[in-house]
Amino acid sequence: MPDKTAGQTQRLSTWTIGGMDCASCAAKITKAAERIPGISQIKVSVMAETLSAKVADDPATAEALEKQVRALGYTIERKSGDNPFAATGSHDGHACCGHDHGQSHDHAKKHDHGETQKFPAKSETASHGLPGHVHDEDEGGGSWYQSAKGRLVLASGFLLAAAWGLNWFASASVGYWAFLAACLIGVLPVAKRAISAALAGIPFTIEMLMTIAVIGALFIGAAEEAALVVFLFAVGEVLEGVAANRARASIRSLAELVPTRALVISEDGSTREAEAASLAIGQMVLVRPGDRIPADGAIVEGASSINEAPVTGESMPRTKGAGEDVFAGSINIDAALTVRVSRASADNTISRIIRLVEEAQEAKAPTERFIDRFSRIYMPAIVGIAALVAVVPPLAFGGEWSVWIYRALALLLIGCPCALVISVPASIASALSVGARHGLLMKGGVVMENAARIQWVTFDKTGTLTAGKPRVTDVVPFDVTEERLVSIAAAVETGSSHPLAEAILQFAKDKAIAALPSKDSRAVVGKGVVAEVEGISAQVISPRHAIEQQILSTAQIEVAQNLETQGKTAVVIVLGSHVIGIIAMRDEPREDAKVAVAELKALGVQSIMLTGDNQRTGAAIAGVLGMDVRAELMPDDKVREVRRLAESESVMMVGDGINDAPALAAATVGAAMGSGTQVALETADAALLRSNVRDVPRMIRLARAAMENIKANITISLGLKAVFLVTSILGYTGLWVAILADTGATVLVTLNALRLLNFKPDAKP
Repeated sequence: MPDKTAGQTQRLSTWTIGGMDCASCAAKITKAAERIPGISQIKVSVMAETLSAKVADDPATAEALEKQVRALGYTIERKSGDNPFAATGSHDGHACCGHDHGQSHDHAKKHDHGETQKFPAKSETASHGLPGHVHDEDEGGGSWYQSAKGRLVLASGFLLAAAWGLNWFASASVGYWAFLAACLIGVLPVAKRAISAALAGIPFTIEMLMTIAVIGALFIGAAEEAALVVFLFAVGEVLEGVAANRARASIRSLAELVPTRALVISEDGSTREAEAASLAIGQMVLVRPGDRIPADGAIVEGASSINEAPVTGESMPRTKGAGEDVFAGSINIDAALTVRVSRASADNTISRIIRLVEEAQEAKAPTERFIDRFSRIYMPAIVGIAALVAVVPPLAFGGEWSVWIYRALALLLIGCPCALVISVPASIASALSVGARHGLLMKGGVVMENAARIQWVTFDKTGTLTAGKPRVTDVVPFDVTEERLVSIAAAVETGSSHPLAEAILQFAKDKAIAALPSKDSRAVVGKGVVAEVEGISAQVISPRHAIEQQILSTAQIEVAQNLETQGKTAVVIVLGSHVIGIIAMRDEPREDAKVAVAELKALGVQSIMLTGDNQRTGAAIAGVLGMDVRAELMPDDKVREVRRLAESESVMMVGDGINDAPALAAATVGAAMGSGTQVALETADAALLRSNVRDVPRMIRLARAAMENIKANITISLGLKAVFLVTSILGYTGLWVAILADTGATVLVTLNALRLLNFKPDAKP
């Protein structure tokens, strides 16, 4: 839909951008686009490699944008049609200090969830935070040596070796000119990118520092060392790009889990092959044994074991039949299934997980934001110190100009904070990728940092610590038959999806007891359900609420209390103003809950159960699990309890993502249980896709491992900077050592972050 902005008609347009691999890419492209009249609402997603903007209908405006993006060293391809931006990754305008990873991208595979579900063939995760990361326009696909940066490494290495050969076997003067040629050929692409970044308003980049250092080295006659610096810089960038590419591999593999083709069942019963991305809601698809399910949907016909490990990480297959939901990417094992598509390709579980991980990787953690702010001050400060080192000693103390200019140039190179800036996002990206593979989704670095310092975990009971499927254990009628009591209770609960209601309805079904007709059914939050049965008001309420109404006799209260003492949940059935019976149910603790609580204790994390159930039932289940309990809580009470704990300590709330939404929001970290459900993926800060309680300590272990990795990275980067800044000023290390230390630290930090890809959440801390 067109709109009017500043008097111009604009339309939303989307482009695929090649060469982006960090936040600085988004910053530069955004700055460039903002300078072009007729463009507004610019959104750049580094992870999805897309640019979306409102663009004036004048074709010249779009052409100017594309020209500007190409000038920065990126490829740009306009998508067909003016489609809304599907995965609108955000950025905050920060950028990095300037490494060009030189990786290539396959634009035949559009990285956009609204079209296909494929990732580019090459990409990186090192999301940086300082100005200046400029990237080359590379060809798609291929190994490192097929990229522009790889070819530059090979060419500059060959020229450097040739220059050394001429220097040794010819003469020093011939060798000097050979080194000069090798240096100029190697530095020209770097200088070009530096100028492009400067024109885009980002002067403080490693490319600019490199260019200044090389020109300065040539000025003082250090051509050999300048050529070596250029070569080492190119090698460091290639190594950095190759290492960083691994971090996205797990997310790319997620996208590749969804098959590209599907067997669509036509109305006449015949099947035809179609693109999985084109499947529409309501279509029927045939899934043969051994095939991957092409879309989220529900089984219409057939029963089979389904391997959901690609989606939830759960290793054991689950047997599913008619009426049960299945997820795209899951593997059908035993028999043919007919599945009705319930979600379009762009909105299936795999796509939503990928989008969440992409958005999480672009959301900056507090530590990362601090380093961004620090680095924006640090870079100009280093340039200023280098300038002082170059001029103060010669002017004030009679030092030799060539010596101090050389030391200042070395200081410029060692001062680039690339390693420091990528130390946080590289670790977070790796941890998020690992979490996605194990069904642990954390929405960004903020959530990860908070999860690492959790001291309390508060659990909802029903559906979280218990199976959520209670069964009727006792039926106690008063002055009516058991059959009539159950038929009235089932009448009131008809249509309700509450677990207790489902237990009563299932019991009635098992006993072949038909529910009486009812109408005007409504839930009374935290108390029960009311409906009209046989023209009389009927209630299924908690004993506590019945006591408040003063309708229970002493004997009836004793019956309810005895049932609750056994850890059962009792409900009172009231017809008119008379109590006609009590039905008791029990929801057993999940097998994994007790182990999870013990693992949390081993991590130094305390657990507490928050439940609306009665104190006796809550205490019985909590006693089995070995945890504290707060019972008889209304939804508002749960929120108050979470906030009380959060006043002094970090709290994680674990619930089903629906009834517990207020408490999830009140906690430091809200984690929703649910096997890939929409609510579990979108309501809370984190999602446990396998609905396994042990995933809570697993998530905390992963978050703590990520924070330890970040601390190690910061130590590596700052430690090396401190050492070589001093040695450069004192003259103990020169240009080639400075650039080797800078790129070496960057590669070390990236490789250390990639160690997280092998982290096992089940491993002991």
